[in-house]
Amino acid sequence: MIYLRSALFQLAFYVSFIVQMIIFSPIYFFLPRKTAYVIPKNWARLNLWLAKTIIPLTYEIEGRENIPEGGCIIAAKHQSFWDVIAIVPMVDDPVYILKRELLWIPLFGWYAAKQDMIPIKRSDKSRAIPNMIARAREELAKNRQLIIYPEGTRKAPGAEPDYKYGVARLYSDLQVPVVPMVAHAGLFWPRHGFLRQPGHIKIRIMKPIEPGMSAQAFFQHLATEMEVESDRLLMETVEANPHLKLTAITRSRLKAIKDAQAAG
Repeated sequence: MIYLRSALFQLAFYVSFIVQMIIFSPIYFFLPRKTAYVIPKNWARLNLWLAKTIIPLTYEIEGRENIPEGGCIIAAKHQSFWDVIAIVPMVDDPVYILKRELLWIPLFGWYAAKQDMIPIKRSDKSRAIPNMIARAREELAKNRQLIIYPEGTRKAPGAEPDYKYGVARLYSDLQVPVVPMVAHAGLFWPRHGFLRQPGHIKIRIMKPIEPGMSAQAFFQHLATEMEVESDRLLMETVEANPHLKLTAITRSRLKAIKDAQAAG
């Protein structure tokens, strides 16, 4: 049954994408930027509903009140495309930092460009971060919420963390609150593979880290806080969804957490 449900969801996912592109693209590109954002937000909501109805995969958000008014940075764990879909309708006016190559994808890239997303050229390391910071400052001045994945790419649940220092540069230079966010969507919607597992995802939004720390102190604090909460939520999620098929990486991390707890 899981194979059939996964196939049906994948079909519905891509059909909804194509149909909405055909119907709404003529409208989308003529609307003001923020007004036009209603269209991708509704597409995201539709796909969350499809996941709930077909797979079924449900979710809840804890700590939404921790997102401050106005411009801020949301530093999120990234395991799955589901993470991206879930954030879009969650916040008022999100702006993503993404690989420049994504803007070259027909339609998707055009939609992202319309929303003034921040592309970076990873190969140009000497200029990538200064350019990213300059663009981020412009968008935060519009009271947008900057979404960043501090590990830079999708990681499997329980994988060894690899935080990039760019998030510390953003914190230090932009002087806005950073809101850590953890979830384990990769247990249900893996970064690779076809199957979508049923269950319940928790998104946990943590208390904001206010400006004022040194970049290095912030970097260490963010990584520690996110990993501690991520481990706690990983245990909770697996215990609440005992049917999940876990990868060797996830099983290994769970064992390490349990051993650390037993050692006191």
